[in-house]
Amino acid sequence: MQSPADWPILAISVVGAILLVELARRVLNRVGRNWALARHLVEHCTWSAYWVAAVVAANLVFGPGMLGDSPGDRALAATVERVLGLVTIAAVTWLIVQATYALTDVVLDRLVLIKGDDNRRARRIMTQIALVRRIAAAAIIVIALGAMLFSFPQVRALGAGLLASAGIAGAVVGIAAQPTLGNALAGLQLAFSDALRLDDVVVVEKEWGRIEELTLTYVVLRLWDERRLVLPVSYFTQNPFENWTRHGSRVLAVVFLRVDWSVPVPKLREALYAFLQGNPLWDQKDWTLQVTDVLPNGLVEVRALMSAADAPSSWDLKCDVREFLVEYVREHHPESLPRFRVETPESRLEAGKDPR
Repeated sequence: MQSPADWPILAISVVGAILLVELARRVLNRVGRNWALARHLVEHCTWSAYWVAAVVAANLVFGPGMLGDSPGDRALAATVERVLGLVTIAAVTWLIVQATYALTDVVLDRLVLIKGDDNRRARRIMTQIALVRRIAAAAIIVIALGAMLFSFPQVRALGAGLLASAGIAGAVVGIAAQPTLGNALAGLQLAFSDALRLDDVVVVEKEWGRIEELTLTYVVLRLWDERRLVLPVSYFTQNPFENWTRHGSRVLAVVFLRVDWSVPVPKLREALYAFLQGNPLWDQKDWTLQVTDVLPNGLVEVRALMSAADAPSSWDLKCDVREFLVEYVREHHPESLPRFRVETPESRLEAGKDPR
């Protein structure tokens, strides 16, 4: 017989479970100021924990007698129980996936702070963690979907027949999913072969940028002008590309200056070295200033080369050096500014040459 007190107990249980989760969230929120794991758990797991608490409480309190004892009520109760079971599996899966992301975010936060010589190894680990947790999340979701399907007796009855035709079905699915599976395997190959990492500086399709995101199916390249170039992962296993940070995070910054032949190169070299000594972006290792070319338009090409700890520092250092050299030449050697010479008969006479 249906008890009138059952429904208030069910509501109180659900609300009480949610309040317990809210209390835990508030405690973790305070602790999270000094504990990174607590902060990430609050960021990722709050809503999924609400759902898990609510459906678990409902499963514990709900009983078939709450809907009555008639055959129709019992059938409805069975349907409600099955729906609660499915929602429970979905909520628990959501919570597990979010908790996995929270745990790995703690490690990723520490790796992001690593600079200098250890930055390359840190970026490699970050890339591998990002891909592995995506694979783990996909596997957890597939297992959850399987558990939800096998909660139906009809699906379990069809299991033997499906297993008998698994070879043919697997072949068909494999052919249909070949591009996706190829990209997924290519993503794993890139991550664990150390060929490509997050924040690597690469040149692809004559575009310079940094690896912003690396998934199992695509790679997002953030270009120097803030555009995003999205490429399939298989592109990097089938086409050549430049990786400027393959063996280390140190990057050589190059600045070209086109000036007149009268430029005093030794003085320019001394001024550059003095400027680099006071610039914190220079890693105090490599530098040089050389005349690298004589251009057809009558100018000479001067190349300044400096080393920096990583790609962002290299970009800023190049801008600083370029600005310094332009200002130095303009203020101290204005006669060396780029100019184009034209010889006329009058100028040849002034130089004492025969215009003929």
